[in-house]
Amino acid sequence: MERPDFFTLHNGDKAKLPFTDKEYQNRVNGLREAMSKNNLDMIILTSMHNIAYYTGFIYCSFGRPYGCVVTANKISTISANIDASQPWRRSHSDNVIYTDWKRDNFLRAIVSIIGRDDPPKNIGLENDHVTLDMRDKIGSIFTFSVFNDISKDLMQLRMIKSAEEIEIIKNGARIADLGGEEIKKHIRVGESELEIAIAGRDKMEREIAKTYPDAEYMDTWVWFQSGLNTDGAHNPKTNRKLEAGDILSLNTFPMISGYYTALERTLFVDEIDDASLKAWEANVKVHKRGLELIKPGVKCSDICHELNELFAELGYLHYRTFGYGHSFGVLSHFYGREAGLELREDIDTVLEENMVVSMEPMIMIPEGKPGAGGYREHDILVIGKDNAENVELTDTLPTLTELSIVGTPVTSAGTFDTGTGIWDIGTVYIGSPATLVVQAEVLVPVTGNPLPQTNTATITAVTQYDPDPTNDFDTSAAYSRSSL
Repeated sequence: MERPDFFTLHNGDKAKLPFTDKEYQNRVNGLREAMSKNNLDMIILTSMHNIAYYTGFIYCSFGRPYGCVVTANKISTISANIDASQPWRRSHSDNVIYTDWKRDNFLRAIVSIIGRDDPPKNIGLENDHVTLDMRDKIGSIFTFSVFNDISKDLMQLRMIKSAEEIEIIKNGARIADLGGEEIKKHIRVGESELEIAIAGRDKMEREIAKTYPDAEYMDTWVWFQSGLNTDGAHNPKTNRKLEAGDILSLNTFPMISGYYTALERTLFVDEIDDASLKAWEANVKVHKRGLELIKPGVKCSDICHELNELFAELGYLHYRTFGYGHSFGVLSHFYGREAGLELREDIDTVLEENMVVSMEPMIMIPEGKPGAGGYREHDILVIGKDNAENVELTDTLPTLTELSIVGTPVTSAGTFDTGTGIWDIGTVYIGSPATLVVQAEVLVPVTGNPLPQTNTATITAVTQYDPDPTNDFDTSAAYSRSSL
């Protein structure tokens, strides 16, 4: 029996992917525009992140080559036989399976997609991923082709996120927060890094499954480090037991259909010494200032320089360990990070609407010095233009022994809780003010209190940072009926 070098197999039906058909088609159309601009007849994708971005399929290689061939009218993944039809079911493209019976069947599968009659003159490769060995092998079958590096163009194409991408990233950030909250519940003297991390991971994976019941679940995890183990951002968790006074690093990383998000916070067990408190406060101050600086039109390097000045002023610049943040998207931050969008001194990219970037300052004070340990704060921001999201305003009403609310408060947006005084506004658009009307009367007599009664409202939470926070409050006065 002669066994094939490659074949197709449609075992089962296409699965529901994380994005719509239109979203994938828009991505492929953008890729083909880049091909036309660079005069390319074909692109051979080899990286996990770009294959996932354009097709939805996330491969696990275990040393085997995987690819995706894109021409002006074809797109097909190439996968190993060990995966059977899963690459076809979990992709928005065709698929060719190569077998292990003969060396280099992966290459023969590439040829099968494009045919032998019209070999491509110009081929695009990911030079930041393809190995020298694989490049030589591809060159051996396309001997008359010219090879071009397409990696920077691909990076640029992924840098501005679509509405569908932003939605999945926002959900990922929400789920990362849930993982962080769960971890906090388990922090106690004597508990291990491992067990605490498991609790956070399980919480996130269950929430991902609840939110995305049709997804594949992979690579969601927690880094939870204590003591000396906090000195590196990516140090593996251990079985070390927590001790009183330990510095802790909480790091939650949910992955939803190939999209990573992250939350990082620095904590302490039971108590904190003065030197550690000072270092933590310095890093938090830089983190908050960084969040304020991220907005459209700002250059990445300028953000970095200003934060460097702040760290220097606080006396901790020499303890800074890496860049202040970077782009988040498909398979970030481990694979395929858009390196042109990083908050570093040597990156002059200008921030644009719908970019997604983290703010994550870290300082590390070596063992033996006051405040020793690693300090990290990390949030992910979607760069907006015309609105502020998740706005929350707290209206601190005078005590109801002095004031009586008349009727039901009326809001132009969101909901108002008379018990807590919290007005959850939602989204506020530039030029479109939100209003809350609360009718009240001062009770008569007002025992021991002069008239009028003053009410103060202050913005206490908002996703998009306000460049002028000095106006984020309002006051009003209520008089008793007898005084009018």
